[in-house]
Parts: sequence; structure tokens; C-alpha cells
Amino acid sequence: MGHWFSRNILEPGKLPLLLALTSFVVTFLVTRTITRLIRAGKGPFGNVSSGGLHIHHVVPGVVLSVIGGFGAVGSGRHGVGAAVFAVVFGIGAGLVLDEFALILHLDDVYWSEDGRKSVEVVVLTAALVMLALSGFSPLGVDDVSEDERQDRAAFIGTVVLNFLFILVSLVKGKFRMAVMGVFVPFVAIVGAVRLARPGSWWSKHFYRRRHRARARSRLRTYRHDRRWTKVRRRFQDLIGGFQERVSGPGSTPP
Repeated sequence: MGHWFSRNILEPGKLPLLLALTSFVVTFLVTRTITRLIRAGKGPFGNVSSGGLHIHHVVPGVVLSVIGGFGAVGSGRHGVGAAVFAVVFGIGAGLVLDEFALILHLDDVYWSEDGRKSVEVVVLTAALVMLALSGFSPLGVDDVSEDERQDRAAFIGTVVLNFLFILVSLVKGKFRMAVMGVFVPFVAIVGAVRLARPGSWWSKHFYRRRHRARARSRLRTYRHDRRWTKVRRRFQDLIGGFQERVSGPGSTPP
């Protein structure tokens, strides 16, 4: 275990990334726990206010992210400074993305249906960082052999082709597949070849007169959402605490 850690984490300079990911996940879980306790009126915790102004935890999160980000850039990939700033950045990012829905909607939707977007973004971010930590590179550049690197045409062609699959997945409304395709080569091809989701750019422009394709798209989307939405919601409820229908004082997150 020690040899693996030294070879795969320490030597490539991935320790700051590991520390940032760990502090990011821990901060998110701790923050969610505290906000759930505040919402339920339990424990010694309470909302943070100044002069009657409620201060959301995204505010200190932004400050910590800025400090950690600039500090990490200036300190390199090795040394104590890099590790410290990585932890600071991870904490800040955890606080910010826990209120991603608030930033997106410019409204306090923390416990609403729209607030589930925060949990989705946090889980997706953690998954992508874990892929990067495991050695995956954006656009699949890590899977290009040395001979292909020397052959510029093959190298550029591989990157451009994967990018096109990602782009098609995006315009078809397959956002999760597109994001995963950035790190896992050609995963986005699945989203690129399947029917677009209703309401997507692709559907509006290419299915306008193709009534059968539009109907099949709606049917497949309905079946997919019916199959996976319940599973996703249960997972979000477990992490985010949306199933706890508590109202009254202390219902707003700190």
C-alpha cells in the first residue's frame, strides 16, 4: 500500500489533488449535516447573521477558494504550502458547491426541488476529480500512445473526434454523458448516437419535421427518467436531507 501511494500519488505530485478532494468531500458532508441539524432545530448550531443580514456559507467558501486557488498556483505541486492551500481550496469549493443552486437561481432554493442541483454538481465534481486522480486526462490524451504523439495527425484527430462526440452529446441534452466523455475517451459516443432529449437544441432543430423521431425521443426519455429518477432522488435525499420536511425557525441554511 505504501509503495502504491508513493508511486501513484507522491511521485507524480498528486498529493495536493488528493487532499483537495478529501477536504472537499468532508466539508460538503459536514456542512450538510450541520444545515440539517439547524433545519430540525437540534444541536448548538444556528444561522450566521450580521446586522440582520443572513450570511450564506457560499460567502466564506468563495473567500477560501480564492485564497486556496491563488496559493496553490503560486506554491507548485510539492511541499507543505501546496498541501495547505489544497486543503483550503477543497474546503472553499465544498462550501461554494453546496450552494451551487443558490448561485444558479440567485434565490434561496437550498431545501427546494431546485436545490437538488447542488448535490448533483458536488457528486459529479467529486467523480471527475477521482478520475483525474486515477490518471485520466481531459479529452483522453493519456490514452494516446507515444507513436501517436509523434504522428501529429493521429494525435490531433483523436482529440478532435472525441471533442465532436462531446459537443454532439451536449446539444442533444446528454450533459452527464458529455462531461464524463471529457475524461473517459469516447464515452460521449453513446450520447452522440442516441436520440436527443426533448427540448434540447438538437431536438428543436432536427426533429422539427421528424414526428416519429420526436415521439420516440419523448418515449425513451420518459422511460429513462421513470427508471432512474427515483434512484437519483433517493440518493440525493440520503446525502442532502431533502426528505426531512421540517419548517419553521432555522430552516434556512447558514
